Amino acid sequence: MPTAVVAVGGNSLIPEKGKESVPDQYSAVVATAKHITGMIEKGWDVVVTHGNGPQVGFILLRAELAKKQAGLHEVPLDSCVADTQGAIGYTFQQVLKNEYNRRGIDKNAVTVVTRVLVDKDDPAFSNPSKPIGPFMDEEEARQHEEEDGWDVVEDAGRGYRRVVPSPAPSEIIEEESIKALVARGDTVIGVGGGGIPVYERDDGIIAGIEAVIDKDAASAVLAQNINADLFLISTAVDQVCLNFGEPDEEALDEMTVSEAKQYIDEGHFAPGSMKPKVEAVVDYLEGGGKEAIITSPAKLEEALDGNAGTSVKV
Repeated sequence: MPTAVVAVGGNSLIPEKGKESVPDQYSAVVATAKHITGMIEKGWDVVVTHGNGPQVGFILLRAELAKKQAGLHEVPLDSCVADTQGAIGYTFQQVLKNEYNRRGIDKNAVTVVTRVLVDKDDPAFSNPSKPIGPFMDEEEARQHEEEDGWDVVEDAGRGYRRVVPSPAPSEIIEEESIKALVARGDTVIGVGGGGIPVYERDDGIIAGIEAVIDKDAASAVLAQNINADLFLISTAVDQVCLNFGEPDEEALDEMTVSEAKQYIDEGHFAPGSMKPKVEAVVDYLEGGGKEAIITSPAKLEEALDGNAGTSVKV
């Protein structure tokens, strides 16, 4: 069976402002899981990866409030990523298995808590760029910047968000375990939130480090290394667009790698939004990948048939 790596955005698990609770996110996973199961019925093995930007932000905010009000300990970023891998992975596991049972599919869903190796000297550590947490207006953002020492940026015209370091992924430590589970027919949920960021010390010890890795970049590495036949990024929009949000917005049915690189250079894609997705697709295809698709969760099955989304090929 062909294998697809399906990267689900953390923001796509929160359908709208005010729908951020755990039950709301569970409902969003239910909707996405139906389409992933549809892929499996079409003959695909699937590895699900997922974002965690909003969820990590929520954990940090809770920890900071708890420290101020009750003197409780802070939670380091690598632990936040591990927490979200477990919680979101559990949700996908639960929902997918229930959907398999409902359709009479004899298959298991398994979450792999995944570490991803980064370079502790990556320049990203001195240039925070990864948006996490909820959107804020400028006044709220500046208040956190002044009182809590947050780094904040305006995010693609949607408001302000906190940003944290986002180093490049170099190695997925649990990669062979993921490959083995796929080979036995399991649906794997792995590399959640881009993976738990770790680095190798001079003495050979693997240690956690404060960062959040871009999930699309890490998913591209995984898709390359397990020789996935398809890298599919599921996000909040149906298609990649040029001049997004402008009167002359243009949705793209397809593009080549060279066109994608041209559009990146021309500044069509926002750094905290579509740009890392298109960059990840380019990395996957230039690393030997066959095809990539960017679309919304509801359009996954249609995109496989060439009737939705943006298809990217060499």
